[in-house]
Amino acid sequence: MLVAAPAAAQELGSVSVAIDGTTVKLSTVTYRPTGDGPFPTLIFHHGSGSFERPYDPKAVAQWFVVRGWTVIAPSRRGRGGSEGVNEEGKSCSEAEAAQGADRALSDIDAVTPALIAQPFVDRSRIAVGGNSRGGVLSIAWSGRHPEVRAVVNFVGGWMNTRTCRYGRAINRNLLNRGITWGQPSLWLYGDKDLFYPLEDTKVNFDAFLAAGGKGVWHDYEPPEAGKLNGHQIYQVPQLWTADMESYLAERGLPSKHGN
Repeated sequence: MLVAAPAAAQELGSVSVAIDGTTVKLSTVTYRPTGDGPFPTLIFHHGSGSFERPYDPKAVAQWFVVRGWTVIAPSRRGRGGSEGVNEEGKSCSEAEAAQGADRALSDIDAVTPALIAQPFVDRSRIAVGGNSRGGVLSIAWSGRHPEVRAVVNFVGGWMNTRTCRYGRAINRNLLNRGITWGQPSLWLYGDKDLFYPLEDTKVNFDAFLAAGGKGVWHDYEPPEAGKLNGHQIYQVPQLWTADMESYLAERGLPSKHGN
């Protein structure tokens, strides 16, 4: 049995990738258990915000690494020290939102092969996930990657449905790209989300199922302590630990502390 050490940001790095005919360096944060591996690996994607330091989803990474996983968090173009320009946009136009999402998916398409080629990664046990835009991108990306073993969507959406009249349709179209994965993805959402009210996202989840997608839905009440809102539930593992463990076990992946 592998007994994993507490997680730390063991490596801040970057990978050079070709995107849209240009070579850029994208920043990465990698967490690993002790040992040489290869380890099951979660690639975890960020949301829409602008940030200068490489994206570091510490709470999620710590949860997975003590269960024997590697977690790699890449920063897309124009954020977190990654080269290039962030042109994903925040347009409420359905056409322009699709273009922005396609740009983000191009980053994921480019960086993923470089990440999983590392010797400590078990390429037969790859999971993808993310928070907010990273969550919806993970669902969409999986639709073209049947080899992925698990997909974890924390509060995924592309456009704020509170302020964009087409937000629900934009989010639904992007989520529905994941229908062709053909396996159950995990959808984790929080009440009092500042961007994606539960009623909007649950309608999209039901539409996803009706169109042939497979998924598992859970929603949570964010804790009052710390004044977190529903969009931040990825930072509170005690909310979703049991549901995440159940999902990973059903996918035949390590799920318990000390796996």
